[in-house]
Amino acid sequence: MTCWYEGPLAAFDTETTGVDVEEDRIVSAALVVQDAPGGRVRATRWLVNPGIPVPPEATDIHGLTDDHLQRNGRWPAPVVEEIARSLAEQSIARRPLVVMNAPFDLTLLDRELRRHRASSLARYLDSRPLCVLDPRVLDKHLDRYRKGRRTLTDLCAQYEVELDGAHDAVADATASLEVVRALGRRFATRLERLSPAELHTLQAVWHAAQARGLQAWFARNGSEEAVNPAWPLRPEIPAAAA
Repeated sequence: MTCWYEGPLAAFDTETTGVDVEEDRIVSAALVVQDAPGGRVRATRWLVNPGIPVPPEATDIHGLTDDHLQRNGRWPAPVVEEIARSLAEQSIARRPLVVMNAPFDLTLLDRELRRHRASSLARYLDSRPLCVLDPRVLDKHLDRYRKGRRTLTDLCAQYEVELDGAHDAVADATASLEVVRALGRRFATRLERLSPAELHTLQAVWHAAQARGLQAWFARNGSEEAVNPAWPLRPEIPAAAA
């Protein structure tokens, strides 16, 4: 029987105006699908005019300027609906979805759907929840004592995955997918008997434990920064608490 990391996978990534999932906007997104290792990657790319200025520090990261997005980007409402429907198709196909740091990208998409479609990601999934594989959560659990950062660039170096054009949504999604395949092979004895659905459930537990550990580290160092334990999607903040 083919192990899940040798089978069909999809991956999703966004580039944004910033790092606040409640307020920032998507400027580009990509969904890539690969049926088997080494196979052709089918990529869908979206470019969005977010309707708000793109901060220079965000442009410095992904290279997308206000002028370029205004000339070439589409309005957010139809784009975020297309993205949500495309992710739902992966769920229907029972194709695991790789999302690096899933609570960021999936929560941001959910908030864009609420903002522009008066809807939510859950409504588009229609009781067919995504099966998410998050290389950041998996790596932190399976190799927890390794020192150093765990950005996508770091994970690509660790798992010998080529990342050509970092901070391009297609490039990042493709690299995330390859990291998960490589990670699966490296930790095969611990992962091969687990189904993607079982891993999805376990990652929620692992991420919560990782969040508690990071929160404790912040507290010891005098920081009041809060770490959200929810995975792969953060619940909506009630209006009264926002």
